[in-house]
Amino acid sequence: MELDKLLIQKAKEARKYAYAPYSGIKIGAAISIKSKEIFTGCNIENASFGLTICAERVAIAKAVSEGKCNFEHLMIVSSDFIYPCGACRQVLSEFVEDMKITLVNDRGETSETTLKELLPFPFYIPHSS
Repeated sequence: MELDKLLIQKAKEARKYAYAPYSGIKIGAAISIKSKEIFTGCNIENASFGLTICAERVAIAKAVSEGKCNFEHLMIVSSDFIYPCGACRQVLSEFVEDMKITLVNDRGETSETTLKELLPFPFYIPHSS
């Protein structure tokens, strides 16, 4: 439970740095790995909308770029319950078969799900590593 509180705190801190001049929707994410290390991210919008980067993928990229990809729990903080987009779900599925995902809104309410519930049939190509 303490890890959950820390994940919420870290996601809220990351959300402060969100760059969302087009949608106005600021999102913070914090993802933990099995060793309980935490990586954070915020959404970064772009005038060329396809180049926008979700908070979840920022956090994932930070972890993977440091050799950490055994994800355990993703916390997403936003004004309302905003679920990971399809791209974020697929990126997560590249590294873990299933994991806990918690959404937190501005009222402090939470909603819990799992990657498997959100993406029951991920795209997969067998690989050697």
